[in-house]
Amino acid sequence: MTTIPLKIMRWPHFRGDLPSYQSTFASGFDVRAQLSETLVLQPGERALVPTGLSFEVPVGYEMQARPRSGLALKQGIGLVNSPGTIDADYRGEVKIIVINFGREPVTLQDQDRVAQLVLCPVVQARFELVNSLSETGRGLGGFGSTGVNA
Repeated sequence: MTTIPLKIMRWPHFRGDLPSYQSTFASGFDVRAQLSETLVLQPGERALVPTGLSFEVPVGYEMQARPRSGLALKQGIGLVNSPGTIDADYRGEVKIIVINFGREPVTLQDQDRVAQLVLCPVVQARFELVNSLSETGRGLGGFGSTGVNA
């Protein structure tokens, strides 16, 4: 398993323990809600949840905010912009945009694990303007063009 240093800064409103990986081969680490009061999300409602943390993501990497599978399955909680990207040059507090996809209100408490963050390598494109692109079997076929599995 490859590891690299990741600098973390706590904001004044941060409480609790720093993030950690919950299993030996986990790719993501959980971040917790830093809430001054209980948050109730109605069906279809979204909210910005502070984590109280900032990260110095190394150049050549991004951090992705992803939903937690247990919250998604059991309570219908997801992330609006999944995965959310935290760029290497961002130094502000990481906040998570949660949404209630379920049919019932969901209550989030201070210190609830609301998302997982994954450190990922990034390759930037070097754009080359051309007059045509190479041909493929799919060509211009868009949504649904490859068929449906039976």
